[in-house]
Amino acid sequence: MSLMGFLDRVADNASFDKVIEPARRAVLGAFKPPVKDLLHGTWLGHALHPVVVQVPVGSWVSAGLLDAIPPLRPAATVLIGTGVAAAVPAALTGAADWSEQGSGVRRLGALHAVANTVALGLYVGSLAARKKGRGGLGRVLSYAGLGIATGSAAVGGHMSYAQSSGVSHAATAIRRLTTDWIDLGPMDDLPEGRPALRTGAGNGDDVPLVAVRRGARVDVFVDACSHLSGPLHEGAVEEIRGSQCLVCPWHGSAFDLDNGQPRRGPAANPQEKLDVRMEAGHVMARVPGRHR
Repeated sequence: MSLMGFLDRVADNASFDKVIEPARRAVLGAFKPPVKDLLHGTWLGHALHPVVVQVPVGSWVSAGLLDAIPPLRPAATVLIGTGVAAAVPAALTGAADWSEQGSGVRRLGALHAVANTVALGLYVGSLAARKKGRGGLGRVLSYAGLGIATGSAAVGGHMSYAQSSGVSHAATAIRRLTTDWIDLGPMDDLPEGRPALRTGAGNGDDVPLVAVRRGARVDVFVDACSHLSGPLHEGAVEEIRGSQCLVCPWHGSAFDLDNGQPRRGPAANPQEKLDVRMEAGHVMARVPGRHR
């Protein structure tokens, strides 16, 4: 069985949920706004975890290279310590994202977290051994940690690319639309201040869209929430941090109606917004230039 096949088997195994669910509830209880939004990367415009994790990964890989050169081993020790310290914010951002993902991602995320914890323990042990003058043991422990961290990174990559953890589901949906102007019907048919479901011609099946009328203005978005494809037309319009926002009914992500930027997580990616014009009282929408 290939590595990817093994990881899919893990993601399908519901027996892990008995252990995972209490941990998930603990994380959800521990992280509240604005800390939760900080960890998700809502302020950044995409997930923060892949950014923060570069520090421990880069430090430990560099330390592995320097450890192979005897005169540079003191610098390797400094880098290992840097990686250990940076592993803390990396773990916090990862835990925040993990707690609000689908069940398969959560199962793989648990494996990812266990492997990272083992790797971190080996690196801490390496630092302790080096401090006691046992450099040979320290190098063995650090190389073992690097091997496990590398395997864990492969799990993280599978979560991101094979299971779409952290990607924008709205960006995927908008690419299915044609590049023509789409007639969404008369503006007068749209309710005031409430999301309404509309559809746009796609390259195949029609693509669900959500329209919000605010007086003489209409904002149109892809209906699939950028976080996990929640149906935004079933959500609500609320004022969040001074902005009128479209709120996802699944996890509470809030997107600014003016520009689609997230104002509250767990979504970190913006919601894809369509260009809009009025034509003979009808709402016409089209994908923005970056998708044409």
